[in-house]
Amino acid sequence: MDLTELARRLLEPIPANKSFGLQVTRAKNGEAEVALDAPPQLANVIGSLHSSGLIALLDAAGLAAIIATARTEKEFDGVIPLGAAAELQFLAPARGRLVARCNLREADITTVRSLLDGETDKISLKTTVDVSNSAGAVVCTGGFRWSVRRVS
Repeated sequence: MDLTELARRLLEPIPANKSFGLQVTRAKNGEAEVALDAPPQLANVIGSLHSSGLIALLDAAGLAAIIATARTEKEFDGVIPLGAAAELQFLAPARGRLVARCNLREADITTVRSLLDGETDKISLKTTVDVSNSAGAVVCTGGFRWSVRRVS
């Protein structure tokens, strides 16, 4: 199921994501892409996107991939994902158009489906994200450990 529109509605209005100009470009079948054009006013001392922008990309791409495991928009109602830990590895300066990609492993999709199908009310999983520049070079990699629950 293509849940790109749902991911956009849930993630793009978040104030930090808005500040970075973050855009969800794809959220389908446990896979997601999130992009931004690195704003010069949010650069670090070497003119690269500040680490807070890279964390926002990792967060949004991971969440969009989790959202993309749902079969319908309604199935995601009441789901609350909370980041429990994050890691980030800088590989090259992050400049220009940046695209973050997250593809959940089959085991992680099964874990999320157990929550969405009502088999459990809380899960834990890790998302892994690569951030590439417009030349396709990976400039950053990292991940989030999530605690995800459903509230009534």
